[in-house]
Amino acid sequence: MAENQNINPEIENEEISEQELSEILKIRREKLADMCEAGNNPFEKVKYDFTAYSEDIKAEFKDDEEEPRTVRVAGRIMTFRVMGKASFITIADGKGRIQCYVRVNDVGEEVYAGFKKWDIGDIIGVEGFVFRTRMGEISVHATKIEMLSKSLRPLPEKFHGLTNTDTRYRQRYLDLIMNPEVKDTFVKRSRIISTIRKFLDAQGFIEVETPILVANAGGASARPFETHHNALNEDFKLRISLELYLKRLIVGGIDRVYEIGRVFRNEGCDTRHNPEFTLMELYQAYTDYHGMMDLTENMFRYVAQEVLGTTTITYNGIEMDLGKPFERITVLDAVKKYSGVDFREIKTLEEARAVAKEHHIEYEERHKKGDILNLFFEEFVEEHLIQPTFVMDHPIEISPLTKKKPEDPEYVERFEMFMNGWEMCNAYSELNDPIDQRERFAAQEEALAAGDEEANHTDEDFLNALEIGMPPTGGIGYGIDRLCMLLTDSAAIRDVLLFPTMKRLD
Repeated sequence: MAENQNINPEIENEEISEQELSEILKIRREKLADMCEAGNNPFEKVKYDFTAYSEDIKAEFKDDEEEPRTVRVAGRIMTFRVMGKASFITIADGKGRIQCYVRVNDVGEEVYAGFKKWDIGDIIGVEGFVFRTRMGEISVHATKIEMLSKSLRPLPEKFHGLTNTDTRYRQRYLDLIMNPEVKDTFVKRSRIISTIRKFLDAQGFIEVETPILVANAGGASARPFETHHNALNEDFKLRISLELYLKRLIVGGIDRVYEIGRVFRNEGCDTRHNPEFTLMELYQAYTDYHGMMDLTENMFRYVAQEVLGTTTITYNGIEMDLGKPFERITVLDAVKKYSGVDFREIKTLEEARAVAKEHHIEYEERHKKGDILNLFFEEFVEEHLIQPTFVMDHPIEISPLTKKKPEDPEYVERFEMFMNGWEMCNAYSELNDPIDQRERFAAQEEALAAGDEEANHTDEDFLNALEIGMPPTGGIGYGIDRLCMLLTDSAAIRDVLLFPTMKRLD
């Protein structure tokens, strides 16, 4: 059986049986064995000095050059068209794809005979000169060709590509090979993160790394993953936040500090949630949550302009303008605007429960008035916050690490920024009163005992740090993956994670 170069074992209407696939795998291994027997084992190759990438070759080509430019390119064969004594192949390299023209008179009969047995997916090196074909395509006319690595499995069929979502996420290497736009997304993600670093570094922030394995996973409302360290015989958790260690550094005198890193939350998966994701938190001494709003607005605008070349972004057909001043609204005003309920007039928990029942808001027995206000916000407000919006002054019950508003201690100096109906970041005027913080931790312990698995434990070392003294501080946490989704117009968080969490097939 001769291998069909265009067979796709991945597409949903399977065009190939298991027996046929087995035969293809056998043929490819036989080809490898023949190469090895002839002294040409491709896996013994350790180096290939290429001189140019495909896209650079195309960009730099000039039709009026006196002497054709000689180049060495390396990449994976993506198409293969044999025409007797001459062939056209397309190879994909680190920047794109380029056509190569291979002719028996140029590479020699023996090499050409071996070349015709190569397969789509093989990784090769081509040396030759750059020219434009009669069809107008800039190509490399090969004078030397070399096998660098043998592909032992067929790629998905070229006309259908790799479209099965589950396979794309599980075998990201195939996804990157077959779908060039996927690589573009991750190149853009890298630029987004490097641009954020550039912006913060210019503002005098210092990037640090803090522990991932922690005894006390605090700083957010989430259920942690738990593990055990054998050598110390101690139980640990994977961090759910970066907050408490970064605040310790503020206490230590590092006035502007940030970290970009993975955090882990034992929760479900959906289009915006993955159990491990990239969080950035930053803390700045001697400012408050208004300072964090200004920083956030400037940073988002800067990143969009640097990465996209515009401050107007389009996600799923919806335009969002980062160039205009971001709207600012309180939680109370937002709930009143979209639900018609004014929580300023609700004085007791009983009144809050009654209005929740009237509006079909389900609450738990442990929920206090502030929790119910937050349930109203989630139900009636979030979906309307499409343009960049700072939602400010949250109830104290859902903000255990935040300073109270001096004029209204039921609420705190906190904001969340929303775009496209999504929470993009969460910021505080940080609580630096160790006595108040201990009381908040105690309330969290009560919630934990009442069944709230996402409540925080008391962190005695953090309290000790606060007792040493922490200056007035503004702090904020950003969901990097959601920002990448918006700036790359990606439908799901898994589209911006190279290797998302997946259930095992077995």
